[in-house]
Amino acid sequence: MPDTVTTRYGAQAGLTSRPSKALRGTVGAPGDKSMSHRALIMGAMAKGVTTIDGLLEGDDVRATAAAMKAFGAKVERVGEGRWRVTGAGGFSEPDDVIDCGNAGTGARLIMGAAAGYRLTATFTGDASLRGRPMRRVLKPLEMMGVRWLGRSGGRLPISLSGGALQAIDYTLPEPSAQVKSAILLAGVNASGETQVIETEATRDHTERMLRAFGAQVDVSDGAEGRVIAVKGGQRLVGAAVEVAGDPSSAAFLLVAALITPGSEVTVRNVMLNPLRTGLFHTLIDMGADLEITNRREAGGESVGDITARHSSLTGVVVPPRRAVSMIDEYPILAVAAAFARGPTVMRGLGELRVKESDRIALVAAGLGACGVALEEEAEGLIVMGTSGANHDVRGGGAVITHGDHRIAMSFLTLGLAAREPVRVDEPGMIATSFPDFVALMSGLGAQIGAD
Repeated sequence: MPDTVTTRYGAQAGLTSRPSKALRGTVGAPGDKSMSHRALIMGAMAKGVTTIDGLLEGDDVRATAAAMKAFGAKVERVGEGRWRVTGAGGFSEPDDVIDCGNAGTGARLIMGAAAGYRLTATFTGDASLRGRPMRRVLKPLEMMGVRWLGRSGGRLPISLSGGALQAIDYTLPEPSAQVKSAILLAGVNASGETQVIETEATRDHTERMLRAFGAQVDVSDGAEGRVIAVKGGQRLVGAAVEVAGDPSSAAFLLVAALITPGSEVTVRNVMLNPLRTGLFHTLIDMGADLEITNRREAGGESVGDITARHSSLTGVVVPPRRAVSMIDEYPILAVAAAFARGPTVMRGLGELRVKESDRIALVAAGLGACGVALEEEAEGLIVMGTSGANHDVRGGGAVITHGDHRIAMSFLTLGLAAREPVRVDEPGMIATSFPDFVALMSGLGAQIGAD
């Protein structure tokens, strides 16, 4: 399997999607990226063998696998999506700099895990990751006893020294599963009980997976919000992890079917964790024909098969409280909204300004280039759907992605149902989260190819 889209299409080549006929077929969802990072990290922290089935083999997760090797774990690929991690019961000091590539989740969670051990490690990443804020993670870790040195604003490269941590009670200033997870992973090796209080519930994969590795994690509702507590001094034990399908990746396939006339696509094994399904609820509110079947449990998560059929969508006001359960899916929701009747209002999206890129600005620019009217706000977007208007979605834009994989995949999806082809630059970054995106889409009938 080629490692990246870049190797398939050339380092500088763009990708173009063209108006396509009906998309049809059944495909499996790629492994969830959030679970994949966590499985590798906890496997390296644990004592003994961890087997992982369904691991996402994108560039971000491979960077985390390489980091776990550098911290002393034995990490082996034993088959497609099947990996084995043999942990020594903790991290040892790495010999070289830890390169997290483009993986913000990987960098933040690894720093939290490494903080619990007596070692010094230096972390870096690609140009995009080096520009992203890390202070939100470093602040609570510093309160626990971590020492660190980095660039202004708490940006990578960062050198971190851990060990001898003290438990803290920490209220998250903004909803962030990454910050919560970093604190909990550090708390496993801290003295005392670490508590994280969140006023808005964020994805809970870390809590669930820590239990699978033998840790006691208590979750309760307090006066200030949801309280997650972990006692220090616990030892993780190798486990068998089955990674559920990524709802964020499945979203592109499902929206493609919803907006392309005559389409019917089924995506198998999609995670249905209620803290990750905000997009599906929103699409159903818009009138999407989404059918969920074969519900079951896998890897401690609820999963199911989702079938999407071409639908007439209607614009809605998305509840701002829903943002935390679909923050990565707003770019593809904006694409669906472009084909809806009437405006779709999306607010409470300030977090999108500090993702791999300023996603609000890039979505707005891309939609504008494709002839879709919109209003950009400081923390939101209003997309004026074209259905029922005196024009359709024109397409025809050359979309600047700034290396953001979700922007690239969203606008390639738009091009399948627009009047004119849509081109995106820098498609190599798609491999960070969905290396088989083009192959799966093409197998369903999508017209996507290199320039």
